[in-house]
Amino acid sequence: MQLVTTTEELARAFGDEECIRILARAGFDAIDWGFFDMVSGQGIFCQDGWKEHTLKLKALAQECGIGFSQAHAPFPSLLGEEPFDTINTERILRSMQAAALMGAKNIVVHPIHHLPYPTNKAFLWKKNLEFYRSLIPYCEEYGIRVCAENMWQYDEKRHCIIESVCSWPEEFCDLLDELDSPWITGCLDIGHTALTGIDPVDFIRMMGKKRIQALHVQDVDHLHDCHTIPFTESLDWEAIAGALAEIGYEGDFTFEADEFLVKLPKPLKEDGSALMAKVGRYLIGRIEALSAAQNPKQQEKG
Repeated sequence: MQLVTTTEELARAFGDEECIRILARAGFDAIDWGFFDMVSGQGIFCQDGWKEHTLKLKALAQECGIGFSQAHAPFPSLLGEEPFDTINTERILRSMQAAALMGAKNIVVHPIHHLPYPTNKAFLWKKNLEFYRSLIPYCEEYGIRVCAENMWQYDEKRHCIIESVCSWPEEFCDLLDELDSPWITGCLDIGHTALTGIDPVDFIRMMGKKRIQALHVQDVDHLHDCHTIPFTESLDWEAIAGALAEIGYEGDFTFEADEFLVKLPKPLKEDGSALMAKVGRYLIGRIEALSAAQNPKQQEKG
């Protein structure tokens, strides 16, 4: 199981190239590259030299002994508004192409959830089926899988997080099963499950190995989308490791926990990244140990 993390904070603080060097020194196996700046038309990936920059980053990563396994498309995906939807669709497609050039096997493309979910479930279901199906030809062309993700919304009147697209395991399973494509799979954000009232352990068990092919690993306090490292908030990480072992999860262990680094002064961000890597290695070790304990005969054959 590869240890992976996102790049948003380190790339912002140090630039793309030094971000790669820091993550390699910290001990990560691979990178989940973020294309978030593209949604506002900012950054090199919205300019003519994006392909050359992509190949330069790939070469640097190879030199540093680290890879690219996952990426994050511009967010939000679509808003039901023009010209935003047309422009951002092109940016999503470019991010898919760039991620594939880097060598990533997955890219997270968030579902459409721009409308109040409780009163627009049927409409958003239809729009997301259309949206993800429209990406399949590009997945085939570029050679990269698109991962849908479980989302949440915020109730401004009650000041609390509420459900959204794929926040219930039944809906997430139904979406992936209806799409029924090897090019569309699931990225389970472990923190998001707790925010919408489903224990991560139950969510993992209900979705199973086939549908969960990627993770966003983050800790939360059940009230806020904290995006910090495990053991700093309130999730039960031993139980989560056990559930991943139980389903035989085979994807990467990918942090989306950059808020932990945001809070650190710049001189400590590299040390913070090294601590993240140690936490990740510990949890990978627990998943592997629990898997061996749950499936001793399979481990003996392996």
